[in-house]
Amino acid sequence: MPQPTQSSVAPLPPAPSGNRFLNLLRRAGLLDWFLLGLAGVVLLAYLIPEVGSKASPIPWKVLTTAGVALIFFFYGLRLSLAKLTAGLRNWRLHVVVQLTTFVVFPVLALALRPLFVGQAAGMWPSVFFLCTLPSTVSTSVVMVSIARGNLPAAIFNASISSLLGIVLTPLWASLFLNTSAEGGNLWHLAIDLLWQVVLPVVVGVLLNGRFGGFAEQHKGSLRISDQVVILLIVFTAFCESFAEGIFRSYEPHDIALLALGMVVLYFLIFGLVWALSRLLGFSHADRTVALFCGSKKSLVHGSVMASLLFPGMAATGLLLLPLMLYHALQIILASMMAQHMGRQAEAAEVAAQLEA
Repeated sequence: MPQPTQSSVAPLPPAPSGNRFLNLLRRAGLLDWFLLGLAGVVLLAYLIPEVGSKASPIPWKVLTTAGVALIFFFYGLRLSLAKLTAGLRNWRLHVVVQLTTFVVFPVLALALRPLFVGQAAGMWPSVFFLCTLPSTVSTSVVMVSIARGNLPAAIFNASISSLLGIVLTPLWASLFLNTSAEGGNLWHLAIDLLWQVVLPVVVGVLLNGRFGGFAEQHKGSLRISDQVVILLIVFTAFCESFAEGIFRSYEPHDIALLALGMVVLYFLIFGLVWALSRLLGFSHADRTVALFCGSKKSLVHGSVMASLLFPGMAATGLLLLPLMLYHALQIILASMMAQHMGRQAEAAEVAAQLEA
């Protein structure tokens, strides 16, 4: 039987553009069960709020507290002091990223506060809380990698942002938000942060030389465990909010307007960082780091900080709502932008090689 020649074999059809986008999300590790899980736990909390509320016999507080400590322990376990020290050299880039994350975002929220009038006034604390949070770690690094940016600088900034957030997020919140729920005070909050967040991170960093390789080898499994803890925190927060009727005064169009506001916030920050990076003469690689690390907000840290800063607060679900919307939107928008910037960088490299 004659073998088919190369010309007689039908070429495989090109992958649809939709599949390319799905592949990009899979490559980023973002197209998994987690986003669906967030929607699922909110729906579950709406249907059975009594299961996750304070009246439930299940010790949710103990479970989430232990989960938070484990999240930050394994995060510290993957931090290398040598890499963080080496990353200090590119100080202008680091200043831009951290100032954007912890100064520009909160100041912008404060400047826009007069626009939150009437029913929308109750949303401003949630938006401000979002703006005080640190950047993401894995998502920022992956997007910078896709866009062909400065990967070591991305790792450094994402890591430093997470560590700074342990101090700066509670500081901003204590200045402009009521964090004294259930009679707690700043001293009790500091103790909670110390043993639930700071201490696990420090222990993890100290054990990095011995177990860091293990943590890197199993980072996929650790990420899943982090996501499970976040889902538990989100579930209990929304159960309490639904049980107390926090969302009864908000209509669907209010949520739609909030989502639109999150899109505007993302593009506003992205545009500001882009303009500043061009003004400072950053290279494509460094500009990519500034854009993707400076525009992200961490759902992991937000969920954890909400449970620590506002213990037992019935409106915690409302507090997390803008963050959840921003989290989903930043994944979609950043994925498309990173892909576009990566193609541009690749084309520029090819053109440079041809000229040489």
